[in-house]
Amino acid sequence: MAIQDIFQSIVAFNDAHIAEQVQAEIDAGTDIASILNEGLIQAMDAVGKQFGEGKLFVPEMLRAAQTMKVGLEVLRPHLAGAEREERGTVVIGTVKGDLHDIGKNLVAMLLEGAGFTIVDLGVDVEPEKFLEAAKAYDARLVAMSALLTTTMPQMERGVRLIREAGLHAKTVVGGAPVTEDFAIKISADGYGADAPSAVELARTLTSER
Repeated sequence: MAIQDIFQSIVAFNDAHIAEQVQAEIDAGTDIASILNEGLIQAMDAVGKQFGEGKLFVPEMLRAAQTMKVGLEVLRPHLAGAEREERGTVVIGTVKGDLHDIGKNLVAMLLEGAGFTIVDLGVDVEPEKFLEAAKAYDARLVAMSALLTTTMPQMERGVRLIREAGLHAKTVVGGAPVTEDFAIKISADGYGADAPSAVELARTLTSER
């Protein structure tokens, strides 16, 4: 087995053997950071690129992300000692009044695979809860999701609260009805059109600090 096998399992959405593939690499003494970066993260980057090109759709992205997560769970106990870039904590949730979580869950999984620590607040999250969590976990990013246009004003409240509190956390918004113009209007620091672009945005924003 090799790291390439892990990569192929993810891009083929095959979670049947990825746990044993990751464990085999660990047992063989393969560098943990290499398994993470070359096996898991690069595979999801490749899947994200295909998604951006219209070759894959949300169901396939979810299957790939779930496969990656299975492998990540095996790797997790070994990550503390691995030389990898610690990208910081992301607080993520679906805003108050909205119970949709598929997109939010996908972004959270991809961000975790990319090296971020995730604090998932779930759905129907009040703006004040985003602020409290950002403070409690010293978050570098606060990510808010919405699928209903009626709940988008909750994003504006959340962004305003975080900005008024003077936190260093950057705010990002996304979801089907959300646009870049809306993100600019509410003074969010960024907008993710889809899960892969949200991850790239997170990488960019956290590298600015």
